[in-house]
Formats: sequence, structure tokens, C-alpha cells
Amino acid sequence: MALRQEIAAAAHAGHRTEDCVTLIAVSKGCEPGVVRTAAGLGLTHVGESYLQEALPKIGQLGGLGLTWHFIGRVQANKTRAIAEHFDWVHAIDRLRIAERLSGQRPHYAPPLQACLQVNIDRDRTKAGVYAEDAEALALAVQALPRLRLRGLMCILAGGRAAEANRQSFASLRALLQQLNERGLALDTLSMGMSADFREAIIEGATQVRIGTALFGPRNVAALG
Repeated sequence: MALRQEIAAAAHAGHRTEDCVTLIAVSKGCEPGVVRTAAGLGLTHVGESYLQEALPKIGQLGGLGLTWHFIGRVQANKTRAIAEHFDWVHAIDRLRIAERLSGQRPHYAPPLQACLQVNIDRDRTKAGVYAEDAEALALAVQALPRLRLRGLMCILAGGRAAEANRQSFASLRALLQQLNERGLALDTLSMGMSADFREAIIEGATQVRIGTALFGPRNVAALG
């Protein structure tokens, strides 16, 4: 597909290969049949940010062997459902949330794969821990028994120039390298969406969260 070609081109521009980048198909607003069709085309990672939409979808598509990523803001009253039904959670920005997820992860399930959300630009409209506070949170999350801390994620403001996006993504990559130098073994940079995934991949993204560029525009305002 054309999107795969764009991902490959961006990876090559960043002196990497396409297989270094996992495409997470963001399926909010999509019917289960659309996701089933995407799975038939080889997509295996699916991202959801609205729990009330995601849970029925996960139930209906349970036989496809998909890996489910919760990519939205994690609220305390939703941690149990996330811990029970998802494989990854991308937006941990508070220790309390991480502790709830760890405590509520079923004993029979493998550890929940986790990323910390970093507010890399100190944007007041975005969630996330500030870069200077990321190490303390990362060490605390790493010690939790039912989570496996994998890396960092960010969400940038829209409408920015490509070069500005690259600088922000490069800052997140540098932060991950800094944390690894302090003894953490992180391997995941979840950064880049439909409008900025090319710059993210060039700067080292290992996961990109793409919805509109894959499924087209969707009306998700009513989903909450």
C-alpha cells in the first residue's frame, strides 16, 4: 500500500529499514469490519483511545490475534478495563495510574507493555510528564511487577513546520538515550501520527500511530 511505501521511504531517509517501524492502525471511529479487512491486509497492531468503543471491538475481533494498544489519556476509573483487555498502554504520565494498571493486570496475562507520555514541548494543551521529571517516573514504573516499561511517547501540536516537528522528535529520542545511559533498557519511541509520521520516523520512531492516513477522515466527536 502507498502508506507502507511512505514509511519505508522515511525509514531509509533516517538510515534505517522499514522493519524497524511498527505501524499501529488507529481504528477509532471504524467499524469492526473495517479493522477485520485491515487485518486481512497484514496489519496486526491496532490502537484505540475510546474505551467504550474499543471493548466491544476487541471482543468481536478476538480471534484475529491482534495486538491492542491503548493510546488515549488514561483515567483512573478506566485502568481496570485497560489492564484486562489491552497489550500496550502508551500514555502513562502519573505514577498513580501506573500503580493501578500494575495492580489490576490479570495474573494469567503477560506484563502490560507501557510507554511514558512525555510533554516534550512543555505544551500546556498536552498531557505528559516533563522531560526533567521523566527519569524519576521511569524508575518508579520500571519497578512495578505487572508492567514492562518499554519506552516513551509524545503527541505534538498540529499545524507546525516539519523542521519544528523533527526537533521535538529528536529531543524525545535524546531523552530515551539519556535514560538508557542511566541504566534503563528502553527500546520504544512511540511518536508520529498521520500528519507528522515521516519526520518521526526519520528521527527514530519505532512505532507510529496512524489513523486518518490509513482509514480516511472519521467523525469521532460523538465518541467522547
